[in-house]
Amino acid sequence: MAPCLMCGVAGIFAYHYAANAISCTELSAMSRHMARRGPDASGEWFDPAERLGLVHRRLAIIDLADRASQPMTSADGRHVIVFNGEIYNHLALREALQKEGAEFRTQSDTEVLLHLYARCGEAMVARLRGMFAFAIYDTSARSLFLARDPYGIKPLYYSDDGWVFRFASQVKTLIAGGGVSRDRDPAGDVGFYLLGSVPEPYTCFREIRALPAGSTMLVDRAGAQVPQTYHRVASVYDAAEHNPGQRHDNPAAFADIALDSVRHHLAGDVEVGAFLSAGVDSAALVGLMRDAGARQIKTITIGFEEFANTSADETSHAAEIARFYGTHHVTRMVSRSEFEADLQPFFEAMDQPSIDGLNTWFAAKTARELGLKAVLSGLGGDELLGGYPSFRDIPGWVNALRVPSRIPLLGKGLRRLGKPLIERLRLHPKLASLPEYGGSYAGAYLLKRGLYLPWELGEVLDRDTIEEGLRRLDPLKLIKAQLQGRSKRPFARIATLESSLYLRNQLLRDADWAGMAHSVEIRTPLVDSEVLKRSAQLDLRGIAGKTALARAPAQPLPQAVLDRPKTGFALPIAEWMQASPFGSLPARRKPPRHGWARDWSRIVHRQFP
Repeated sequence: MAPCLMCGVAGIFAYHYAANAISCTELSAMSRHMARRGPDASGEWFDPAERLGLVHRRLAIIDLADRASQPMTSADGRHVIVFNGEIYNHLALREALQKEGAEFRTQSDTEVLLHLYARCGEAMVARLRGMFAFAIYDTSARSLFLARDPYGIKPLYYSDDGWVFRFASQVKTLIAGGGVSRDRDPAGDVGFYLLGSVPEPYTCFREIRALPAGSTMLVDRAGAQVPQTYHRVASVYDAAEHNPGQRHDNPAAFADIALDSVRHHLAGDVEVGAFLSAGVDSAALVGLMRDAGARQIKTITIGFEEFANTSADETSHAAEIARFYGTHHVTRMVSRSEFEADLQPFFEAMDQPSIDGLNTWFAAKTARELGLKAVLSGLGGDELLGGYPSFRDIPGWVNALRVPSRIPLLGKGLRRLGKPLIERLRLHPKLASLPEYGGSYAGAYLLKRGLYLPWELGEVLDRDTIEEGLRRLDPLKLIKAQLQGRSKRPFARIATLESSLYLRNQLLRDADWAGMAHSVEIRTPLVDSEVLKRSAQLDLRGIAGKTALARAPAQPLPQAVLDRPKTGFALPIAEWMQASPFGSLPARRKPPRHGWARDWSRIVHRQFP
């Protein structure tokens, strides 16, 4: 078995010949900042010439032997690695490498990466299945190689000032070292208010960037090279669409795909629990955990007193599913007082501003209290199987508005004329922009997922920030760039956008920092490059996809679970803001007109000065 290393990594590389030696004090501060990501062990490695230093924080789940500690150096001393993640196909890779003459000193997947890089170089990433962010230093070539998994489950951020290159698992870790400027990036601020999270590669800070998901980067004595993309969600759908000989419309085949992924995600020497809602995705995963051999499964549901006996309360339905599969089930009812008490540590742990993450925070907190270090989550099911309303709404808008949206100034004019009427009718202000944005996939996606639209940003940001932020971010271009490829199928387009934007920049990122804040690893079997590749060859749109997942366990989900209307996960922030003031939240006499997210976004943004 391989050590599962849901940890923290960081490093400093003074690549320029005239740069000063690296600061051990800075690197130590970065390591201390990541303590919650890896409370079980820490390690460091320094180049003798003091040109490079690597640090690692470890959350030990498998193989606690010191021989598997990081940073890990190859047997010949040439390569040194820091690695955060898990390589699911490490056993097959190990066997192939041993046939080629590789000799292993540990059972770790970390060492597999070292041997694979020595043989394949940068091309190694094409052979990996897993979630990962790692850096490998070649002491001979004096080069640093960085890589991030296809979906971007594991984060990796960097800063390059032309002399020194820094990287870390968290944005705030780079800031904590003291060597990176805190100057704000208007693109990050604008991106947050447009989409509810900061879209990569941007961050809140001008000097910090995310290594894009599915990308690699090489840093040598000449500096940091441009990131190279090796995986795109759009390309997977393109390949499936344009290789009809490989396609087959047998939804029953999805059961094998899902079970195979769950088996991989259960790897470890510790107990693995599960987050359980009333929906198909997490419920089916619990059933598949039993099929994969898990016993005495601990499941966790979050509820709120304000939602008791309403359609927003999932707790009773989740408890029924838990009884159906015989799990040890825990329901945590989160009160306003607990929310108040956790507000400050919640914001301190939040690595980049996001309007989400509270549900994961409390679920991970509960997991830790139950003694769990790892849990499965149903994240990614809606993106993979077409479970969001966007799969229906966006193609409909595009078909209806494609022609009028191309008439110059028509959409903007209709928006200005319609805005007063929409305000009088107390409708959502975004409706005024339907003719302006609804005629293209990029525009319609911004309209559907947007928190604010560009013309509304004056409510929350100053004019200079808006102008520079929109220029740098270019939101429609950023969204459209995710669709690069030949696929014309509406399902593939929406699945690509939801996976490459909402899932990547918000759900997965929040799962990482909120889980790691409690030293809990969150695993996502439905967010997996192999699952995507194989399921793209099936007809799994909407109801068909959810039905296929519900029937995947040997003991299929009851039909009532499928028939239950999709509600999404609700939070009572609006109700809490109507109460007396507390923390950063203002008191309100009335519920917010257009949901709680806009008010909450302003509060979140103030936590990142």
